[in-house]
Amino acid sequence: MDLISSLLIALGLSMDAFAVSVTGGATMSHDRLRGALAAAIFFGGFQAFMPVIGWLGGIGFSDLASSYDHWIAFALLALIGGKMIFESMTVEPSERSADLLDLRLLTLLAIATSIDALAVGVTFAFLDVSILVPVAIIGTVTFALSFLGVFIGSRFVGLLDNRVEVAGGLILIGIGLKILLDHLFF
Repeated sequence: MDLISSLLIALGLSMDAFAVSVTGGATMSHDRLRGALAAAIFFGGFQAFMPVIGWLGGIGFSDLASSYDHWIAFALLALIGGKMIFESMTVEPSERSADLLDLRLLTLLAIATSIDALAVGVTFAFLDVSILVPVAIIGTVTFALSFLGVFIGSRFVGLLDNRVEVAGGLILIGIGLKILLDHLFF
């Protein structure tokens, strides 16, 4: 997988963690630096770890699906992207509030926002992609965007709303379409 595709996947996957961080930053009245670090570590860590789990699980099935892998990758990324767009339209921003200093809540949010990364890991296995570089990029991008998201949220409360998650969903759908078209026509 090339660097640009890895970066775009990382951006797409990090958008829900970024949106939660923005919301958390908007609701934090104190200790934003600690909240930003906690969000970055948890979201970046889980976003990097979950694709590895998906990749390990998907390796056993990759030989069975090698002639359909591009369709599977497209379907998974399109479903994940579509889910992100749908949820951004149906869940009110006020319902996304998060106390980024509550470690139990932060763990649950990190798991919830990284489920998509698990499915992407399965896709990597089907496409026979080396996992180390994409995982490092996904974790780093999510870390940085989650950290920044807390501070952006404190400055621009209500301005971004669901646009970030819509953009992330569209990016993932676009990557899935690129994979499909590359295998069908090139």
